[in-house]
Amino acid sequence: MPNLLKNQSGEPYFQAASGTDSYPQDLGPWILVATILGTSMAFIDGTAINVALPVIQNELSATFAGVQWMIEAYALFIASFILIGGTLGDYFGRRRIFAIGIVIFTLSSIWCGFAPNSAQLILARAIQGVGGALLVPGSLSIINSSFSGGLRGRAIGTWSGFTAITAGMGPLLGGWLVENISWRWVFFINVPIACVVLIVLFSKVPETRNDDDALKLDWIGAVLTTIGLGGVVYGLIESSNLGFGNPLVIAALVIGTVSLILFVTVERYSKSPMMTLHLFRSRSFSAANVITFLMYATMGGALFFVPFNLIQVQGYTPTGAGAAWIPFVLLIFLLSRWAGGLASKHGGRIPLAIGGTIIAIGYVLFALPGIGGSYWSTYFPAIFVLGLGAGFSAAPLSTVVMESVDVKKSGLASGINNAVSRISGLLSIAVLGIFALQAFNRGLDARIIDIAMTPDAIEYLDTQRIKLAAAEVPPGLSAKSSLELKRAIAESFVDAFRVIMFISTGLAMAAVLIALIFVDGGIREKRLVTNDP
Repeated sequence: MPNLLKNQSGEPYFQAASGTDSYPQDLGPWILVATILGTSMAFIDGTAINVALPVIQNELSATFAGVQWMIEAYALFIASFILIGGTLGDYFGRRRIFAIGIVIFTLSSIWCGFAPNSAQLILARAIQGVGGALLVPGSLSIINSSFSGGLRGRAIGTWSGFTAITAGMGPLLGGWLVENISWRWVFFINVPIACVVLIVLFSKVPETRNDDDALKLDWIGAVLTTIGLGGVVYGLIESSNLGFGNPLVIAALVIGTVSLILFVTVERYSKSPMMTLHLFRSRSFSAANVITFLMYATMGGALFFVPFNLIQVQGYTPTGAGAAWIPFVLLIFLLSRWAGGLASKHGGRIPLAIGGTIIAIGYVLFALPGIGGSYWSTYFPAIFVLGLGAGFSAAPLSTVVMESVDVKKSGLASGINNAVSRISGLLSIAVLGIFALQAFNRGLDARIIDIAMTPDAIEYLDTQRIKLAAAEVPPGLSAKSSLELKRAIAESFVDAFRVIMFISTGLAMAAVLIALIFVDGGIREKRLVTNDP
């Protein structure tokens, strides 16, 4: 059995890779530096691009569907291949695969920055997703295989806190870059970060892997996942333009659904499944992933729709919209390490239930403001409360997932949990978008009855509805009618925004119930940090 170093309290600190000598204790902080900075690249990119999309659309003359796919292409491929990414790390070496992911992500980021048109940007974003699928699960797997006991929970909490900060700072950084330099630097910023990560990774981070099993990759499962998720997401997005009765939409949804059913069947009977279904025999592991799906569905919706509300309706600048999230980021940073240690000692049930309830209250507060008003009296309370709930539950959720499986399957477990979160975000934007459009249209129909418009103006407005708050006023209207219509569009978007927030409230409370019923009250250390059987 490999040697285990202990801290001053006698707890095992982290483990040297199989067949190597012990490593100095002070490498623990370097492990966190490399994994946090590496993961931050993916998280910054995932949030910073939102505030840059309007400028990208104008400069590249992209269609609205093209803008959506700039987000969804990345999410689709990281969700589809993240399970294979975790498995590759377990077998080939977690540090090695993590480094390969960093390189792929950085090169594709450079491609994104130089993309001359929307088609190339979408393709480059898809390749970014592949790189993210290697580095995101690798970071948490490296931590899980390097720390044990209470140190693991605190390390995961530190990782959660700092990565949450980088994700939360993404909109602020993206807004500043768009306003002061160029949207292309949203992608170029990854280059210096990657250089630092690779230097620390190969000079300070020990390699860990599983040496007792032969590698078998489930490429059939990955292909079925990509086709399934791609078909469902395409059908949902295009249904807003074409309607659910359109043959293309129906075909996409049917192909996607059938592919996902086939994926589950393949995984059940495969000798080397991408998603090992027996991990779900753990009640806490299964419950944690359901909670992850629900929570990230709400977060995905909030992070997507809130900037549109702040910028297009409330009149915030892109930088201002990003700065509005600073309290959220700080609270997650301040609470995550403490909450992760709490979950390691006492279990995740109570932290997840309390955190989820606070998150639900935050969404209710988001639904209260109308148009106008001070940030401090409108959106600050909602963002503050949401950050408090997220800080209380983010690290315990990751801790429950990683404590529920054997360390040899940590990469796979991390991959599954990350895949669930990515799939949730991927689907939530498409699904919540449908609800938002329906609520927007209902509100707009009711408000334009008394506005003087010609039939041509009404027809023009109908072509603009798909843009929601960005809908343009028809040309030729009187000044009074133009002002009334602009107000009607803004108020109708607020209606839609409130619907999204109330749906998110319900999903958060469902997660609370699942935590109370199915998550174990205490975490039992079921395995040592070892590569031995």
